[in-house]
Amino acid sequence: MKISNESVNFNYGLDREVYMLKDLDLSQINKLKTKEIKDLADRITQEEYLDFIEVFSADERKSVQAICDKLKKALIRLQAEEERLDLLNYYENECYKNGAVFVAGLDEVGRGPLAGPVVAAVVVLKPNARITGINDSKKLSEEKRESLYNTIINEAIDYGIGMADNNEIDEHNILNATYIAMKRALERLEVDVDCLLNDAVRIPGVDIPQLPIIKGDAKSISIAAASIVAKVTRDRMMVDYDKEYPGYGFASNKGYGTRDHYQGLEKFGRTKIHRNSFLKNLQG
Repeated sequence: MKISNESVNFNYGLDREVYMLKDLDLSQINKLKTKEIKDLADRITQEEYLDFIEVFSADERKSVQAICDKLKKALIRLQAEEERLDLLNYYENECYKNGAVFVAGLDEVGRGPLAGPVVAAVVVLKPNARITGINDSKKLSEEKRESLYNTIINEAIDYGIGMADNNEIDEHNILNATYIAMKRALERLEVDVDCLLNDAVRIPGVDIPQLPIIKGDAKSISIAAASIVAKVTRDRMMVDYDKEYPGYGFASNKGYGTRDHYQGLEKFGRTKIHRNSFLKNLQG
């Protein structure tokens, strides 16, 4: 691993241009102040953690050992995440083994709310995709979902988003409206998908080979990616609807039947985005 003179201020006669961490001997290490070592640890990449530990583990100073211990724990976490990502790629890899070129994951969000659309997303990732922290969207914070959304959009080979509005939900029922949203998402793809991984459903009228996976958004990296894209897309829509229809708490409840939402219905009545079929027992 190379350490530049700009990264750490070495003042003991080493080459002034580039230093090889592995080449440092104990006498040189002992001349480094703890702050310099900590600054170095903060600047190295994850791939360099092991080199750092191997070099500085010989330093008996407790403060330096604490820095090494911190990096060791970080390595354990990184290894655990790599193993988790391997598991999340299992179904995709099975598709590739059977000759698939493009594997997609599909998921939806918004079946339960009293207002707003149901949104579906389909995502095609590269083989053996490594997106750190990706998971079922329901298990992630809003901030984490937003961050992962940008990563997914940037790294995906292709993706599509489809939706069915409240009027279509009332006309076709929520299950069929969900299928409509999913088909619309698939229609927006530019690549020809060979294998479609779904979260527990089989979409009627779709010719692509499908593999329904129970709790697929926690077991497939492609479905997890789709769940995040769908969730962030719908959440952003509901925040915008909150500005158009204030008083229902759409920005926070996303259209679900919370206390503030029911209070808004009692005070202001239904909006143009409410699902009448979900509000049959509600006056107004």
